[in-house]
Amino acid sequence: MIRAARFPGNFGDERPPPGFRGTAGAVLSSRESQVRYGAGRMHDLMRIVIAVDSFKGSMSSAEGADALAAGLREADPAFEILKIPIADGGEGTLEALARACEGRLISADTFDPLDRPHRGSYLLLPGEEIAVIELASASGLTLIEPAERDPLATTTRGTGILMRKAIDDGARRIILTVGGSATNDGGTGIAVALGAVFRDERGGSVPPRGGDLGRIRAVDMSAVPPHVIGAEITIATDVRNPLYGPDGAACVYGPQKGAGPEAVRALDEGLRTLAEALERHCGRAIASLPGAGAAGGTAASLAALFGARIVSGFETIAALAGLEHKIAGADLVITGEGRVDAQTLQGKVPLGVARLARRAGVPVMIVGGEIRPEAEALREEGVYGFFPIVSGPMPRSKAMAGARELMRATGRRIGYVLGYAAKFRERGDR
Repeated sequence: MIRAARFPGNFGDERPPPGFRGTAGAVLSSRESQVRYGAGRMHDLMRIVIAVDSFKGSMSSAEGADALAAGLREADPAFEILKIPIADGGEGTLEALARACEGRLISADTFDPLDRPHRGSYLLLPGEEIAVIELASASGLTLIEPAERDPLATTTRGTGILMRKAIDDGARRIILTVGGSATNDGGTGIAVALGAVFRDERGGSVPPRGGDLGRIRAVDMSAVPPHVIGAEITIATDVRNPLYGPDGAACVYGPQKGAGPEAVRALDEGLRTLAEALERHCGRAIASLPGAGAAGGTAASLAALFGARIVSGFETIAALAGLEHKIAGADLVITGEGRVDAQTLQGKVPLGVARLARRAGVPVMIVGGEIRPEAEALREEGVYGFFPIVSGPMPRSKAMAGARELMRATGRRIGYVLGYAAKFRERGDR
């Protein structure tokens, strides 16, 4: 029979039913379980952690977790479920952390990637000395129409304004998550909002846009306030690309932001020129720094000018959410994302969650809008099962529109499978 481990602290939305004694006491028999919890209740209280990423374009991580939990409870109301919306630093990170950490969301006026007025937000964590800022909330690709995408014209200035407000309001540490950007300005927009000035060969200021990077010859930091210089900036990303070159920001990510071949070449050359100016200023190599190419080179300017550290996006978010601690007593972990494929194996949320669960000795199941054959490699990380939420042929538009109901149905299927497995196992114990 399935035995429940002991959880540290307050676990989930439901408390154990009266009389439940966990691993330290006797486990109820199947007959006792049916009497106490109702017909169909074929196993002891199972404790499940749900830690799914967003399904881009259809569900946030929180919405996905809610739908999956609802389906599981329809299969068996006595499941004890802890929902931990999780992200790797991309779109949806603020929402996930706000729920996991009980932080405070602050709204502020700023600008979108095309420098138009925009209302953005950032998250103050408990204690209010650490602010989490999601680059996508002010400089994200979803904020502009497909026909407007042009990384020669976009800027991260709006993100920098949010960072400056958080620092001015007392935050001493900034955690910047950089997935989903619409920009390729090398982080110059953020730097300008924090007080830096980029100079051309005549000493004039250069606008912080991707198309103007080739004009930069020097950096002037004289107007940056001391309290901004003193703030600790951490860039959370699992992108390891260098700043420029074949594996750099423009060549790899420029096309998805709207750059054609000529624009990609111009952006790549501009990032080379920016790197020369940054390296002259700080006296160390920046272009080859792993992760310097994240979010159109955002990490490069922040590392060179403000001493920013580049850290793993998933590990940072997981630590803030206390994910490893919460997984430690689970009987099962369910994770997933929209498309589970070869990219998942490069460090995305399902891989990170699976590794934490394997360390704790907890089995994992994965749900996904699409699960590709290469995902089978995740079995080596302790994944026991894969559940595509689309169970048959369906137009993509219909699947995305009905994603929450599909996720709920998948939760029911998983719940029934768990109940059958427990019943089958009990027969073997007789």
